[in-house]
Amino acid sequence: MGLLTYLVTLPAAPVRAVVWAAQRVTEEAENQYYDPAPIRRELADLERRLLSGEIDEDTFDRYEDQLLDRLAEITEFHQRRM
Repeated sequence: MGLLTYLVTLPAAPVRAVVWAAQRVTEEAENQYYDPAPIRRELADLERRLLSGEIDEDTFDRYEDQLLDRLAEITEFHQRRM
């Protein structure tokens, strides 16, 4: 039975390989997109720019809100995966 099953499903092997590769690419893309480290670095850089006078308070607040929203999205994604 094992050899017969192998021979019958052999033509589907390339399709399974493509599906497997697509799943791995999707997982890696999600890992990179939902990594909080770059957002935290951006927050630190934003604060540095504010303290050095490169940007004003309003600009800081606007970008900080966007970055914090992104961190909340990342946290929510990781909580759903558990």
